[in-house]
Amino acid sequence: MPRLRSLLLALPLTAALALPAAAQSVIKMVPQADLKNLDPVWTTATETSSHGYMIYDVLFALDKGLVPKPQMVESWSKSADGMTWKFKLRSGLVFHDGSPVEAKDAVQSLKRWAVRMVSGMTLMQHVAEVAVTGPLDFEIKLKSTFAPVLEQLSNPAVPLFVMREAEAKTDPFKQIETYVGSGPFTCDKADWVPGSKVVYKKSASYKPRAEPADGLAGGKIAKVDRVEWIWIPDSSIAAQALIAGEVDAIAVPANDLLPKLKAARNVTVKTLDHLGAHAIVRVNHLIPPFNNPKVREAMLWSIDQKDYLAAMVGNPDIVRQCWAIFVCGTPLESTAGLGAWSKGPDIAKGKALLAEAGYKGERVVLMDPADQPLIHAATLVTAQNLKAIGMNVELQGTDWSTLSSRRPIKDHPDQNRGGWHIFHTTGPGIAQANPLGNSVVPTPCDGKNYAGWPCDDALEKARLEFISADTPEKQKAVVDKVQGHFYRVLPYIILGQFMAPVAYSSNLSGVLEAPRLVLWNVEKKS
Repeated sequence: MPRLRSLLLALPLTAALALPAAAQSVIKMVPQADLKNLDPVWTTATETSSHGYMIYDVLFALDKGLVPKPQMVESWSKSADGMTWKFKLRSGLVFHDGSPVEAKDAVQSLKRWAVRMVSGMTLMQHVAEVAVTGPLDFEIKLKSTFAPVLEQLSNPAVPLFVMREAEAKTDPFKQIETYVGSGPFTCDKADWVPGSKVVYKKSASYKPRAEPADGLAGGKIAKVDRVEWIWIPDSSIAAQALIAGEVDAIAVPANDLLPKLKAARNVTVKTLDHLGAHAIVRVNHLIPPFNNPKVREAMLWSIDQKDYLAAMVGNPDIVRQCWAIFVCGTPLESTAGLGAWSKGPDIAKGKALLAEAGYKGERVVLMDPADQPLIHAATLVTAQNLKAIGMNVELQGTDWSTLSSRRPIKDHPDQNRGGWHIFHTTGPGIAQANPLGNSVVPTPCDGKNYAGWPCDDALEKARLEFISADTPEKQKAVVDKVQGHFYRVLPYIILGQFMAPVAYSSNLSGVLEAPRLVLWNVEKKS
């Protein structure tokens, strides 16, 4: 304990780890990554949407059983033909500046979200109008049949956070500058120190639902006065800090440290999300060499999921080899389109495909976020694989927040230093498991889909057939069709499926089973 305290005091964490002067109940959590971008519409980064859940609220949320439940909405109805959906907000909701939450805020937030987020983009293809019909009332009028409206509004991977109308009018491709929510916690921008900490304070004005907290739904009651996100990039120091009681939780502990954390008497290690996540590798389809499908196929032949899962996780109890794009272990798991490459890599085949594609050893920029142990490990495996089939790989070390800022850049690295060819990420199974909620599978040719911008009209048309698939049998047929075509286009490559336990102090109670670690409903013993 004394050694750890000395080590922590020697680092630039002293201010971040110091207790506030007032006697308050405080939870200190090490987030998945350093928070650098605050706008949850501008980026899909997990740490940004987790920040959003702290300060904003949503119209609908999924409970533990993955059923959409009203959150800011008091009541809703749909017409007999399913073409008009009416919503009424709960009365008495206020933003943190004291202004009332009104339908105009919800409508403008929905419109901005729908420009960037796959759930919203899919929904809006069937919407004729979203209109305010009263101070707390609004409606969605469809122009074509679309049954899963609530499922799209409640997607936890790309949450629809309600902002004030003023911020929600901001161009979706620019970051907002003012962050005023109506959620269970407030966040003063002055208390945000990139690279160090973010401070959240219990909102005195938040009006929780009466129901008990359930997954991401129900009553979001802040049971502590203050939450501090403490960014500790060294995962081993973060683990020691948790064991020593210097922090209270780690959102994504390093997998190689889980045995040590499990052995600590004052630490609980628990899987909150039982669908887990997919690890994926994404390439820039707009520029050479990955605009050539043969090059993408060559990469596919270099992949061995066993190697990735061993490097990333190393625990066979919480991993699964999985090529099903809508997640293994779900009703939509499919084997359609799987080729011999799914049985194991063939380096010679990969080299031959590169030669057929006319690849001449051009530089390939691979972004490597060293502050993310899991993604960093996957990146190193990919670099090794691509070198094995003859690619000229340039690893560019970065951190995750900088990578997230570079992802929107479409330019070739030779024309723009921020440009890139490849990055790795993970997608929560709860969102990946559905053709309409999976944010990385859409392939529209308008350049507005997820970074990498694959373009294939036939695949996109097949994906959207899921909208009218009204029986499990029809849904499975659509999924088989989509996946069969997917593996000819290769919008991305799946590297495996894994669970991500969280670690937290045994002094905490009320931690919810949900797709991510949330800190409402959580109490801390003094």
